[in-house]
Amino acid sequence: MEANVQTSHAVAEHTAHAHAPSRRRRVVSTLILVLIYILVAHVLPRPAAIQPAGWRLLGIFLATIGGLILQPISGGALVLCAVTLASLFGGLSIQQALGGFGDPTVWLVMAAFFISDALLKTGLARRIALLFVRAVGASSLGVCYALSLTDMVLASVIPSNGARSGGVVLPIARSIAELYGSHPGPTAALLGSFLMTGVYQNICVTAAMFMTGQASNPLAAKIATDTFHFPVTLVSWMLAGIVPGLCSLALVPLVVYRLNPPQIRRTPEATAFAGRELKRMGRMDRGQNIVLGVFLSVCAFWVTTPLHHIDITVSALCGSAALLITGVLRWEDITSNRAAWDIFIWYGGLVRLGKALNDAGITREFARAVGGAFAAAGWVTLFTIALLVYFYSHYGFASITAHILAMFTPFTAVLVAKGAPVGLAVFAFACFSNLCAGLTHYGTTPSPMFFAHHYVPFRKWWQVGFVASLVNLAIWSTVGFAWWKFMGIW
Repeated sequence: MEANVQTSHAVAEHTAHAHAPSRRRRVVSTLILVLIYILVAHVLPRPAAIQPAGWRLLGIFLATIGGLILQPISGGALVLCAVTLASLFGGLSIQQALGGFGDPTVWLVMAAFFISDALLKTGLARRIALLFVRAVGASSLGVCYALSLTDMVLASVIPSNGARSGGVVLPIARSIAELYGSHPGPTAALLGSFLMTGVYQNICVTAAMFMTGQASNPLAAKIATDTFHFPVTLVSWMLAGIVPGLCSLALVPLVVYRLNPPQIRRTPEATAFAGRELKRMGRMDRGQNIVLGVFLSVCAFWVTTPLHHIDITVSALCGSAALLITGVLRWEDITSNRAAWDIFIWYGGLVRLGKALNDAGITREFARAVGGAFAAAGWVTLFTIALLVYFYSHYGFASITAHILAMFTPFTAVLVAKGAPVGLAVFAFACFSNLCAGLTHYGTTPSPMFFAHHYVPFRKWWQVGFVASLVNLAIWSTVGFAWWKFMGIW
């Protein structure tokens, strides 16, 4: 199993290196970003209500989005450059430009990453996965459900779908496929092809169910709170996502089972494998017990926030501190978590840039202009069109973050200006940002991880992704919207 974990990380690193841009591409991409800034800041007509500095800030922001798509350099480095330029040309002081790094939501994400480190380091996350497989893994469909439920549990606290996939779910999926002689190539259809497609589609669903389901979700929640004055919390997102999410988790594997059926339907060896692995792991040790206690305590404090009014970031940081004090995590574990600090840079920077754009009146002016262009259309018609455009435009994105930055605020602003309920618009776009990642083999971090194992042909992956998208759209726009109405979200 350890070999498979290492293999999964090796695949992820190989994928990252394979996508590293050449020098020529970096130069061309950089020139395109400079051109975007010049066109926006100095060529496009500036509305009278927007100050010149605010218009230049928009140019920097749109160039940053382009950079996240073209990726001439890493996302964190790109955002750091954008924050610096915002203090030079965007009308922000350096204190204002760096203000996002002190935002509590940014530190909530960091604390969640630290707790997830402990879950992976102690083996508790793997133990949870094996318990699910042992319980319901007697069939190929059951294995898919077991790994999906594992990811759902971990998504409630691990804000990296890549970490969950690479460290827990994907290695076990491949191990079970190989138990039945299913390897990439002629034997892929025995079991592996189904598991890769079915589990991946449900990973996109679990990412939509929780604010911690994916690293960009807190960004959408922050935009909703700051720009549209509609507070989105861990608890409200969980309550909104749980009912449509469970429906999707139940139905999507059945659809994949029909589209990409495994030749092996019964998998009793999977439950035996899980039992052997659990026996080899032995009883829960001190580290796992501490992590379980911290995990449950932090979740309990999050859920009961309306009663004690302790900020959720404080609860998460207390959990991280407890792990450090007990020695489950070392300070070196914190400082060496490259993924967490990378997200700290790009997320903190983007939070501040987004707030500055809203303060400059950019969002208000965009909504006013687009609303005027569609004056004859009611909000229901416009909402339907906007959701479909928003969803399927993800074919052009290799990052949920870039998709949210490019389209979440303007689409929501237009609909709210047309009279759409703000809660409905906010949660629809926030959740659909994750569901649409199932369309392609590059839609979010885990997709190239799964696809790079070469169990599933390109055409089959996209076919399954498109049909699964129709199922998810149907579920979330009926069951989901009705549930949100019942909750009073709209």
